[in-house]
Amino acid sequence: MSYAPKISPLLLTPDNHVLVLVDFESQMLFPLKSSNIGEFRNNVAIIAGASRIFNVPTVVSTVAEDSFSGPVFPEVEEFYPKSTSGYIDRSTMNAWEDERAYQAIVGTGKNKLVLAGLWTSVCILDPALSAITEGYEVYVITDACGDVSIEAHERAIQRMIQAGAMPMTAIQYLLELQRDWARQETYGPVTDLVKKYGGAYGIGIQYAHHALVH
Repeated sequence: MSYAPKISPLLLTPDNHVLVLVDFESQMLFPLKSSNIGEFRNNVAIIAGASRIFNVPTVVSTVAEDSFSGPVFPEVEEFYPKSTSGYIDRSTMNAWEDERAYQAIVGTGKNKLVLAGLWTSVCILDPALSAITEGYEVYVITDACGDVSIEAHERAIQRMIQAGAMPMTAIQYLLELQRDWARQETYGPVTDLVKKYGGAYGIGIQYAHHALVH
């Protein structure tokens, strides 16, 4: 019998989705209560770095950057510098209601949307439900989303799942794109990213690499 496995169409690949990074700004982070701020920033770096490594179409959107919410996280700007990445600043809380953001997202031609940002209950929930209404498949990176309370975050995630969104984590996103450690062209950048931002997992990789050369 020939080997012909059926690969789920629900899995993400570098070329079948667009990543939308929403409102990763200082003022939006200050009241974060749903997760540890340091871990949260690391998760943001992992997904931004993953999308850059795998050349995923990525939209970076801010809200009231100059008048209220402040600058984008350095973990985003490391991989998507403001000077070259065309950040889209909005007045709307729902990116789907901003014409430039909407056109940037749908203009990629991707039917799968991966969302991450602040706050889960507003700036992620609103575009997620809106995109689902228009027939898009929506994935939410739950540990790279946050809110002013655990309750607000969890109820928003629950509401999106009930509407059909699929939850995932930052590391899951990275590894789903890599999929096979034999892909040497991305193996080095992926493991370097995890060593820098992957916490205990990154330390484990550092140890393994050290042990293999001794």
